Order: sequence, then structure tokens, then C-alpha cells
Amino acid sequence: MSGFERATVFTSLLLTLLLLPVAVAAAPVNQLVNHPSPYLALHGSDPVAWQEWNAETVARAKRENKLLFVSVGYFACHWCHVMQRESYKNPQIAALLNRDYIPVKVDRELNSGLDDALQTFSAQLSGVSGWPLNAFVTPEGYPVFVILYAPPDDFRKQLNHLTQRWVADRAGIRAMARQVAPPPAGQPVSAPLTAERSARAWQQFLAGVWQEADTLHGGLGQVNKFPMAPQLHALLERQSRQPDARLAEFLRMTFDQMAARGMRDHVGGGFFRYTTDPEWDTPHFEKMLYDNAHLAPLYLRAATVLRQPRYREVARSTLDFMRNELLDASGGFYSSTSAVDDKGREGATYLWEPDELKRRLSPEAYAAARRVWRLDQAREFEAGYLPAEYRTPTADERRLLADAMRILRPLRLARSLPKDDKLNAGLNGLALSAFSQASQLDPAYRRQADRLQLFLLTRLTRDGRLVKAMAGGQVLPDAELEDYAYVVQGLLDHAEATGNGQSRTRAQQLAHIAWKLFWSEKGWKHETRPLLAMLQAEPALADGALYSPSEVLVLASLRLPDPALRQLARTAAGWRVPAMERDAYSYPTRVRVLVQAPPDA
Repeated sequence: MSGFERATVFTSLLLTLLLLPVAVAAAPVNQLVNHPSPYLALHGSDPVAWQEWNAETVARAKRENKLLFVSVGYFACHWCHVMQRESYKNPQIAALLNRDYIPVKVDRELNSGLDDALQTFSAQLSGVSGWPLNAFVTPEGYPVFVILYAPPDDFRKQLNHLTQRWVADRAGIRAMARQVAPPPAGQPVSAPLTAERSARAWQQFLAGVWQEADTLHGGLGQVNKFPMAPQLHALLERQSRQPDARLAEFLRMTFDQMAARGMRDHVGGGFFRYTTDPEWDTPHFEKMLYDNAHLAPLYLRAATVLRQPRYREVARSTLDFMRNELLDASGGFYSSTSAVDDKGREGATYLWEPDELKRRLSPEAYAAARRVWRLDQAREFEAGYLPAEYRTPTADERRLLADAMRILRPLRLARSLPKDDKLNAGLNGLALSAFSQASQLDPAYRRQADRLQLFLLTRLTRDGRLVKAMAGGQVLPDAELEDYAYVVQGLLDHAEATGNGQSRTRAQQLAHIAWKLFWSEKGWKHETRPLLAMLQAEPALADGALYSPSEVLVLASLRLPDPALRQLARTAAGWRVPAMERDAYSYPTRVRVLVQAPPDA
């Protein structure tokens, strides 16, 4: 992908369109009815003739000479549900999609490599990315344009415009798509692993952090707030190695704000995906397994590095949320809980009306809640008020609010909370790391880690290899790099926490498979059989909401007593990463690799 200049020219070309007749073609049939993925099954009743993302669908686009309309989302995504209700349930819009495109619906948690590539394309094309992401892809596999959420009238106009342009100039659009694609990648270039190189990477990373740091409210970014777990992990490592008063103050503020305000569910435990404001007040209400599996061990680490023992209780409440609301009878963990309740009301599961609180709580506890939770202010949410420390409680108020939580928690757990009950290998690998690292806190966490290890090694492996997920009693194949990386890391963490020799042995076996499947002398790839033509191997994969899978596997391989794996890891660690040299902030796990890889002799 090239930079913004070519993307802007391309966008202008697509949106300056002629009115031309459209050929009518027979639409395929919706393939998502009763799909094992809960997200895809939600779209099984849409009038859109959704197809799955696979080689057969791409071949159909080639036969019919149509653009693929690839719509990516996930079960917990609020705006994905809004766009479904407004557009994908709309018969007129569905007719346009069925007539003029090959419509494809993708669960991003099953096709993370595809999602990552299209998110990157969207960011480079227009400067924004997110979900729902709707990409227009040529039959040859080159993305040409992206629409995020759009109201139905705007969406309909875009569909018509793109259809007309495709009919008018298929050859021109194909040529433009290839032009926007990145040039062929060259052979990665190695550089010595030295202390100077590591120090330079740290300084570049820290410079990026301080550019993004919100020193007033904590966290990274000035518009909305995400946990940014890979960055926080690297910063905690930096603070543990080279203590710095300024960094310690920033980290304490960040961890305090995430735990105290609207980012965290104070009644049921666990963290929401993000807040829509920089003050951490107004969450989007989806809860992801990966966020909570990231944050629980980060709070444990922060308790030691920042000398804040109270953070351990935040970690406990996060792990307990995972056990209470995401744990399947099989011993694995579900992917997420929805942002909306079973009536489609955003956040209603977590919100409270003052009248109900007044009935349930003692007068003293209600008075504390009224002040601390800002019940005396205009409501932000239609369905009620969110319990959070919007005003700092006194010691007496904190005690009263703890009593209130004990009363409200069983009431909360009785409310509806739709869940994505997929059991993803990689996400459960992250959960295994979290419970393994917490195993010294509580024997129950050790038992949970043991049970999860057994689940991963018996239910999510076939013939010694990982599968992507289980859902609806069915196995979903095609595990990706992130699945192998996170499971290998989880098994190693389990081995180190419990002394389990099988975990170390299986981690070593899976690591060898991962290097063979996803790494070559040209670099890393997310998936074994990518269908997008513009994908190419990279010397290191950037961090995102989750840790870079390539760098997680490198770090894990350095921990294993296997000379072949350690040599592979050192080779990969030695490669220069031009994108990181421009933007080290997006590669915090790579920075950790450069610190932990033994220097060249």
C-alpha cells in the first residue's frame, strides 16, 4: 500500500462517477444460516446473499467478473449491529448487493489476518479504520475502496456509484487497485543485535509514547481511550529495568483511571473495550476476552513495578469476571459479551435507574452512590446510570459502595447478556497466560489454568496442530499465526507457573509448526493461504489491539531450551523493520524483543 497521496487520487476517482446501466446477474444464496459462528449466524436471516470468505467465493467473483463486497465485523460490535439493522436487513439495499456484488460476511475473530490487512488498507486509504469494515475487492484479490459505518441512504449511494464505475471501467479500476497495492517486498536486511540498537529502539518508542500520552487523564490518545496493552506492557518493562519518576507517575495515573472510571465494570468485574471520550467515562459496552486476558496480568505486574498492591484486587475481579461470564463447560472461554442486551439496548445490562437503586440500597449507600456515580447529573445513557468512581469516594463511601456492589452483583448477573460462545485457540492461549501468571494468588486460578491447558491440548488440537476455534459443537479449522503464538506463550507461562513438563513439550512442538507454517526467509505472514493478492511477508508484524503474533512467537522461542528455535528467533530478531524505524510506537513488542534477544558476540 502506498501513502495518502495515491489513496486520495484513487478515492476521488471512485467517487466521481458516471450514470451507466447495470447488468443484472443471478444472486447466490445466503450461506450463513445456522453457521457455527454466532456473529455469522446473526446474518443468516439477512436478505443479503452472504457468502463465506474462501477460495470458492473468490473464484465465483472471477467467473462473474464482479467486485467482492467483504464486510468484516464481530459479535460484540455495536455499530455492526446498527448497520445490519439499517442496511443489511433492508430489502432494497440487499437487492443491490446481491445483483452487483459477491457479498461476503467475515467474523474478524476467525479471519484475523484478513481483518488486519483490510484495516491497514483502510487506515492508509482514508486515515481511519474500525468496524464494521466494508471493503470492495477486485476478483483478483486487490482491495479498492472501504466504507465503515454509513447510514442507509449514504450507503445506497456509495453502492450505486461503485457499481456504475465498475461497469464503466473495470480495467481502469483493476489497474488502480494494483497501483495502490504495495510494491514487491525485498529480502529482509539483517542488522547486529547490540545494546546500542536496543537503546535506540527504546528511545524511538518512548518518543512516540510521549507524543500520544494524555498526561492529564492518563492513557494514550486524546480522543477516545483504548487499553493499549502492548504499549503498557512495554512501558512496565521499561520502568522495571530503568525506573523513571515521570513514567511511573503516568503509568499509575493510567492504571488508576482505567480501574476507577467507566472503562471498568465495577459491579460485575472486567473491562469494557474502550471509552468514547478521553476522560475514561463513557464506554462502548462490549467486553472482549482478549482485553481482559491482557489487563489482568498487566495489573498484577503493575502492582509490583509501581508498588500498588491494590492493583491485585483489580486483577482478581477481572479474572473472576472471565470465570463467571465467559467460561464454557468444556473449560475454554468465550470470545466476548455483547454491547447490547437481548432487546437491542446498548449498555442496558450494566445500567441502573435511580429509583431501583433507592429501593435496593440502604439510604446511606444510596447517598454515596448518588454522589460518586453522579446520579445527580443528567444521564449519559438512555437505559440508566453506570456505576463508576466519577467522583473520588471517601473512605466511608468506599465501604458503603462495596456493600452496594454485593447487593447489585446477583441482580446484574440475572440480566440478559448475549455472548459470542466461540472458543478461539489464540484467545484461550491468552487466557491461559493470565490464569497461569495469577496462579499464586488463588488455588482456584491454578485449577482453572490446569483445566484450560487440558482443553487447549485436547479440544483445540487435531493431529498435533491447532484448529482455529470450536463453535456450535463444530471445529473451525485454519489456525493462524496468532493462535499458535498465543497458545505457545500460554503453555510456557503454564509450565513456568506450575512445573508442568507436558506444557513445555507441547509449546516446543507447536512453536516448530508455527515457524514452518508462517515464517520464511522473506518474513512473516498471518495465515497459511491468504486470498488477498496484495498481502506479502513482513519482517515483523505490528502490534494492534492484541500483541504482535510474530514477536510473541519470537519471545517464546527465546524462552525454550531448543537451539533450533532460539536460532530462528535470533535471525528474525536481527531483521531491520523499516516501518518500525518510522513508527516505533506501533511496535512495542518488537522493542521488547530487541531488549531480550542475546546480543551478538
